[in-house]
Amino acid sequence: MVIPLSLYIHTPWCVQKCPYCDFNSHNIKHEPDYTQYIEHLLCDLKQDLKLTNGRSIHSIFIGGGTPSLFSADLIAHLLKEIQNIIPFESDIEITIEANPNSVEADRFAGYILAGVNRISIGIQSFQAEKLTQLGRVHSPEEAIKAANLAKELKINSFNLDLMHGLPNQSCQDALLDLKRAIEINPPHLSWYQLTIEPNTLFGSKPPILPDEDCLWDIYQQGHQLLIENGYQQYETSAYAKPGYQCKHNLNYWHFGDYLGIGCGAHGKLTQPDGKIIRTIKTRHPKGYMEGRYSEKTYTVPIDEIPFEFFMNQFRLHEAASKQQFIERTNLTLPIIEKSIHQAIKSGYLTEDQDYWYLTEKGHLFLNSLLELFLEN
Repeated sequence: MVIPLSLYIHTPWCVQKCPYCDFNSHNIKHEPDYTQYIEHLLCDLKQDLKLTNGRSIHSIFIGGGTPSLFSADLIAHLLKEIQNIIPFESDIEITIEANPNSVEADRFAGYILAGVNRISIGIQSFQAEKLTQLGRVHSPEEAIKAANLAKELKINSFNLDLMHGLPNQSCQDALLDLKRAIEINPPHLSWYQLTIEPNTLFGSKPPILPDEDCLWDIYQQGHQLLIENGYQQYETSAYAKPGYQCKHNLNYWHFGDYLGIGCGAHGKLTQPDGKIIRTIKTRHPKGYMEGRYSEKTYTVPIDEIPFEFFMNQFRLHEAASKQQFIERTNLTLPIIEKSIHQAIKSGYLTEDQDYWYLTEKGHLFLNSLLELFLEN
């Protein structure tokens, strides 16, 4: 049994920091040296190579920040050099995040020539007022143009990121956004609720958001709309046409392994002895580009592994494999027997010989379910 190995690459710069964003991103004050950053990414990867145990790369996700600030030539150089360091699987999925403003959309064709076969476009809304509230730097027209461009390029897959529960948003407005996205017919849609995070502008000055009844109406009606149009919900906030689920994200949720390179990137790497190593990289570009890549590397304590496994697995709308639990955690089923029994007794789970099944109650009270695995 070989655990799939993915690679996450973080690019830390944005033209403008969005008020809801708590990712590790930094406004551009002076034009960064993108070429130098890529050389540091490659050095970072080489340092972590010893933790991969000879495995090939299953998927790559270039996220941020705004990766599409990097030219197609630079992305091509990066991917070529990565492949010289570590082999790619023949059916590798390579995703890049992009904003839909005109400058970045013009680079889509170049990214495909560089080896990218999936683009994730940060639309968030098709309504000008909402885009302004969210601090986005693109217009509704640019959003539609970029999405249609991805479609015309006949790339293997593309995703539209769309948010709901926006400031002062009505159910009708939220569904209008979703209908516009569905009209474009992307293979994959990430449709998620705006949440207010600490250490963001919205965290210090919270906007007025829809109430819980409105949010529930948006979710129920939007979910039904997506299902009626051929999308399958396979994860909490991810919908895809059959066969177009994101391989990279599925590897996270199935408790697969991943390298994380770039500012603030996280990694998870299972070792031959069963130990799970986590890596955290230096957050600020200045320190990172001085060659100080690693902020922290540690072994996950055994008593925390069941919680981590189920925290990922139960995001998925599919049965959880008992065999996969054993293979991905290097633990035995009796270790979690008490927690599983309590979860079944509480109505959160059912089970058969091979699988655990999340009930409707389990989906609704997921945090309460996960807390049971902290009590081992």
